[in-house]
Amino acid sequence: MKPHLAAAYRNPVKFRMPTAENLVPIRLDIEIDGQRYKDAFTWNPSDPDSEIAVFARKTAKDLKLPSGFVTQIAQSIQSQLTEFRSYEGQDMHVGEKIVPIKLDLRVNQTLIRDQFLWDLNNMESDPEDFAKTFCSDMGIEDPEVGPAIAFAIREQLYEIAVQNVTSAKEIKVNKKGRRGIEYIPISKAGVTAVDLAKLFGSKSSVIRKRKDWDVFEPIVDILSNEEVEALEAKEDRIPR
Repeated sequence: MKPHLAAAYRNPVKFRMPTAENLVPIRLDIEIDGQRYKDAFTWNPSDPDSEIAVFARKTAKDLKLPSGFVTQIAQSIQSQLTEFRSYEGQDMHVGEKIVPIKLDLRVNQTLIRDQFLWDLNNMESDPEDFAKTFCSDMGIEDPEVGPAIAFAIREQLYEIAVQNVTSAKEIKVNKKGRRGIEYIPISKAGVTAVDLAKLFGSKSSVIRKRKDWDVFEPIVDILSNEEVEALEAKEDRIPR
């Protein structure tokens, strides 16, 4: 029997990524003596921390980076893992919600823009599988695009999960004297999350309503070398 929605709001779950694999999105942007290293990948928080130093040394060796990068890479990964682990064990309110996910990224010469809805309650959802299907459907051949799309989704889901932890704390503090609290989080995209049961009957992870296909149709552009160089120059001027 399906629990009443109000009960779902009153009964929080423990923090974790709302995906099949509980992976941490790690983003690195390190510059030493004019040499810059940027990367984005996922990390299993259950893996031993000893693997961080191994990864940092191997990365520096493979990319022929100065030895100073080893410490910086390891410290950045460790810091982001520590922050993620600080939420583990804490309550977060999810309820039966879908949230908007936006893609606006460039990978090499490929520019991707899209918007769709994601079911936070489906803990079997798979951003990597979605990204693979997206690339296949859109005829994208660059092998780096799929992982970048999956990472962008995971980053947004992580931020929403953290917001849900904060909201759970606020609700717990203010729940005295209040009944039937309705929790409606605001997503990174700035759009109010909505009740899944009110809109859809399915439990699919990604939802794109037919009437919205023209409005939120995926956009994929292939940039020229000149356009890529102009964008990279602009990105380099943005303070990190």
